Amino acid sequence: MKITLKDGSVKEYDVPKTVLEIAEDISPGLARASCAGEVNGERVDLRTPLEEDAALNILTADTPGGLATIRHTASHILAQALKRLYPSIQLAIGPSVDDGFYYDVDSETPITTEDFEKIEAEMKKIVKEDLKLERYELPRDEAIEFFREKGESYKVQLIEDLPEDAAISLYRQGEFTDLCAGPHIMSTKGVKAFKLMKLAGAYWRGNEKNKMLTRIYGTAFAKQSELDAYLYMLEEAKKRDHRKIGKEMELFMFSDEGPGFPFFLPNGMVLRNELMKYWREVHTRNGYQEIETPVMLNQHLWVTSGHWDHYQENMYTSEIDEQLFCIKPMNCPGSILVYQNRPRSYKELPLRYAEVGLVHRHEKSGALHGLMRVRAFHQDDAHEFITMEQVGDEVEHIVRLIDEVYKQLEFDYHIELSTMPEDHMGSDEDWEKATNGLKDALERMGLPYEINEGDGAFYGPKIDFHVEDCLGRTWQCGTCQLDFQLPQNFDLHYVGADGEEHMPVMIHRVVFGSVERFIGVMIENYTGKFPTWLAPVQARVLPISDKFMDYAYEVDAKLKEAGIRSEVDERAEKIGFKIREARLARIPYMLVVGAKEAENGSVSVRSRFAGDEGAKELSSFIADIRREIDSRIRREETVQDDK
Repeated sequence: MKITLKDGSVKEYDVPKTVLEIAEDISPGLARASCAGEVNGERVDLRTPLEEDAALNILTADTPGGLATIRHTASHILAQALKRLYPSIQLAIGPSVDDGFYYDVDSETPITTEDFEKIEAEMKKIVKEDLKLERYELPRDEAIEFFREKGESYKVQLIEDLPEDAAISLYRQGEFTDLCAGPHIMSTKGVKAFKLMKLAGAYWRGNEKNKMLTRIYGTAFAKQSELDAYLYMLEEAKKRDHRKIGKEMELFMFSDEGPGFPFFLPNGMVLRNELMKYWREVHTRNGYQEIETPVMLNQHLWVTSGHWDHYQENMYTSEIDEQLFCIKPMNCPGSILVYQNRPRSYKELPLRYAEVGLVHRHEKSGALHGLMRVRAFHQDDAHEFITMEQVGDEVEHIVRLIDEVYKQLEFDYHIELSTMPEDHMGSDEDWEKATNGLKDALERMGLPYEINEGDGAFYGPKIDFHVEDCLGRTWQCGTCQLDFQLPQNFDLHYVGADGEEHMPVMIHRVVFGSVERFIGVMIENYTGKFPTWLAPVQARVLPISDKFMDYAYEVDAKLKEAGIRSEVDERAEKIGFKIREARLARIPYMLVVGAKEAENGSVSVRSRFAGDEGAKELSSFIADIRREIDSRIRREETVQDDK
C-alpha cells in the first residue's frame, strides 16, 4: 500500500501499519511527539491500522488537531476523577472545544469551584498512573445494557439515538470506560498540563425543556509553560475587557430596557466618528459611492434574496398595512434595489456601493457579550457589481484596501477561504467557478491562506480576514464574498460592449464587519489607550491652582480652535493627583500650567507616551499634536502605567 504524507512524499508497505508505526518509521522523534493521525482528512487514533492506500498527516501537539486530541483525553480524565470522587454522578458528554474541554454531568452533590482543587488532584493521580486508553466496540444492545447497569442514563440515550447500523465505540482507561468516537492519545500520561477553569449550567442536548446539567470547563496543553502562558493571557484579557474599559472611559452602555442594544455615549461617539471618518476617506479614495438603504423592507424581498429561508429565525418582523416587513439583518438586498434603480452599462463597472447600515439580528440572550455580540450593529458593507473578467482585479483591489486599514490600526491578520456549505444556493459549477476566482486572486498576490471547508455563505464562497490582537487572539472581521446567486435571483443585468444584456457578478465585502464589535476589539487591543487621532479627549489642561484657571481656559480655547479635543481639569486638587487621574483616563497629553507658563505663553507637557516632555510654546505644541493627528501615527509608550 502507498501512504502519501503531508509533504507529498510516499511510503510503501507490504503489510498493514498503524499510524504510530508509520510515525516511528519516519522518525522516532516524530513518534514520540505524535498525538493522533489524519487519514484522508479524518482524525484517528495513533493505534488505527492502515490497510490500503491513503493520505496521512501525523498530528503533533503543536497542531490544532493534536492539541484537540490531548484535550479530549483530558475530558475523559476529568470524568474518571469525578466518578472516583462522586460515584453516583452521571456523565453526559465531554468534548474538546477551541480553548480546552468540558464535561456535562448530573450530580446529586452540588459541585462548586471550591471542589476544583481536589478534582485536579485526582486527575493528576490518573495522569501519573499512566493508564492506556483502549478502544473497542460493542454491539448496540450490549452497549446499552453495559451503560444501563452502570446507571449512566445519558449514555443510554445517546446510543439509542444513534443510527441502527452505527458502530458503538468505547474507550477504557483503567477501571473507567466511556462512550466515545475518539480519537485519544495513547495514555493518560500524555496530558502534561491542565487546569479546571469554571462552571456553567447547560441544558441536556441544549434543549431548555430538558434537565439543567453542570458543565465543568477545563483546558489542557502539551507543556506547563504553554498553560502558564495561556493563564497569563487570560489575566491580561480581564484587564483589557472592553466592557470594563468602556465603562471607565464612558464609551458605551447597555440598559435592561434594551438587552443587546448598545448605547454609545459622547466619548464613544467621538471614537466611532473618527474611525468612520478614516473609513470614508479610504473608501472615497478607492472609488466607492456611499449609499443608505431603509432599515425595514417587505418580506417578499427577503424571500427573493434567500435570507428568509436561511435566516428567518434571526430576523425581527413587523406588520404594516397587513403586509409582513422585516428589519434588515444584512444590507445586500437594499444595494441590489439601488443597482436596479436604472439600466446599467458595462462602462459603469466595477460599480462600488458602500453602506454603513444599521442591521438587527435576534441573538439568544445567553450569547450576548458586550459589543462583541449584540442585537443591533452597524455593518460597514460594500456591494460591488462587476463583470466576470474583473473578478481577479477587484478581489485584489479589496484585499489591498483591507490590508491598508488593518496596518493603519496596527493589526496583523491571516486569511481563510471558506467553501461551499451543505445548504448552498445555485449550481456546484457556479460555486467552483467562484471559489477558483478567489483562489486565483490570492495566489496571484502571493498571499498565504487556509481552507475552511463548508463555511461559505449560502450564496457564495468567501475570503475571511482574521485580525490578531496584542494577546495573540484572533477575531474574524473583514470578508470578501463572491456571489453569482443574488444577481440571478433578482435578474440583474448590464448592457455589454456588444449591446447585449449580461448578468453581473456581485461581491459582498466588509472591512470591520460589525463596527461595534471592531471597536470592542480595538478597545481591548489598545487597552483603551487609543492613538491620539482616535482618543475621545486628546489633551487635558491641568492648572496648578485656581489662580491659573483663566490661562488654562485660554489654552483650552486655542486647542479647540485648532481642532484638538481638549478639556480643563477644574478640580481643587494637587497637580500630582490631576496628572495621575489623566493617565488613568488614558488621555494622550497633559498640559500643566502655572505662573511660568502663563507668563511665557507655554505649557509644560506630560504625555502618556514619554512622561515629562518639558516646556513648549503653546503654538509649537499645537503644531506637533496637529501633525500627529493629521498623519494618524501612533507614538510608542515608553513609560510605566500608573495603574
